[in-house]
Amino acid sequence: MNQGPLFAANTTQDGLNILPKDGSAFYHPEFMSPADSNQLMNRLHQSLEWNADQLMMFGKLVTTRRKVAWVGDSNCSYTYSGVKKQAQAWIPELLAIKNQLEELAQSQLNSCLLNFYHDGADGMGWHSDDEIELDAQSPIASLSLGATRKFAFRHKQDKSSTSLFLENGSALIMNAPTQQHWQHALLKTRTILTPRINLTFRKIIPTHESA
Repeated sequence: MNQGPLFAANTTQDGLNILPKDGSAFYHPEFMSPADSNQLMNRLHQSLEWNADQLMMFGKLVTTRRKVAWVGDSNCSYTYSGVKKQAQAWIPELLAIKNQLEELAQSQLNSCLLNFYHDGADGMGWHSDDEIELDAQSPIASLSLGATRKFAFRHKQDKSSTSLFLENGSALIMNAPTQQHWQHALLKTRTILTPRINLTFRKIIPTHESA
């Protein structure tokens, strides 16, 4: 299977760190061109199996309007909000983007969580990507496709905050120890009527290593 670049990506640009302390989050606004971003978004929407997300909230299983797809190596498993996610197999386009984001982040990644937001009414509440399966020292690399959306950070101790708008084709690299000190959220809005897909590449501790 060809794992080489299927889309042109800018892996040499300098990112802007938007966090003032306790970690770093480097924003790369033109990682992919708008044309390549739109083509990739359509391909992912058609090729992956998307399911409504399910979360445990206050002891009850809640089904969200937002759709998710979980892709990863065969020895990876992932659980959040009390629900275990079953990984789909990699497709060539995702492997190509993974390789390019690994170059940008200077780290090996072995899984990808994709979220499909229909419009601004879909969002993600405050949380940290600090599940036990995740390698806490590994960066988390995300790619935004589609509608521009506001993404916010909030410090866990002093509640200071900062935010930015994630544009179509942009990448965000969150380095350790960001998840230990900051929460983040994708804020809802009534003004966005078009969809967005976010790809979050992570390093899961393989099951044979965590046993």
